[in-house]
Amino acid sequence: SGLLQAMATQSGAALLLAGLLALATIASSNTEGDILYSQRQVWKDPNNVLTSWDPTLVNPCTWFHVTCNNVNSVIRVDLGNAGISGTLIPQLGQLKNLQYLELYANNMSGPIPTTLGNLTRLVSLDLYDNHLTGVIPSSLGAVGRLRFLRLHGNKLAGVIPASLGRLTKLVELELQENMLTGTVPLEVLSLVLVGDLTELNVAKNNLAGTIKSSKPRVATVIQDTLKTTL
Repeated sequence: SGLLQAMATQSGAALLLAGLLALATIASSNTEGDILYSQRQVWKDPNNVLTSWDPTLVNPCTWFHVTCNNVNSVIRVDLGNAGISGTLIPQLGQLKNLQYLELYANNMSGPIPTTLGNLTRLVSLDLYDNHLTGVIPSSLGAVGRLRFLRLHGNKLAGVIPASLGRLTKLVELELQENMLTGTVPLEVLSLVLVGDLTELNVAKNNLAGTIKSSKPRVATVIQDTLKTTL
């Protein structure tokens, strides 16, 4: 009976461990659901595009406009042109596997949270055509996989952070139609040479040495490959 009791205790412990592991998995996907639900509560949603964001579900992977990977972690939030207004909450920076944050063409206001610099898997950050204010966080320079950073058509002020020059995978940097001041940092300009940058648009700001024009100006230089002699 002592042996049976020991076996029962062991299997009880194993079951408890399995249960705890299952809870931990649910908790991690639940945390992401909690973050997104907190964001939903801050936003005004006149078109009811967020009605499926139900906090009682095990995870947010069945919600509309949310995509998860095979372990139920959020990798995309697609809410472009959805009529949403309100601010972005700092907790968005905890969606550690997020690759695409698409919130363009809404009525978002307030600052870009500095915590978005924690989203190290982010490939595309599209916040253009909103009413965002404040500065471009220098923390975004830590998002090494970022390929598309489109912040144009907002009310962003301050300088262009030199830290963006660390984004060597960047293909498009769209900062036009804001209220940015200062100059374009050399670190950022150098991305055209050392990185993958094909478009850098800083037109229609308050940058030193540039004249505001009503016509869109070409911000890309396209030329043939230089000929080399052997």
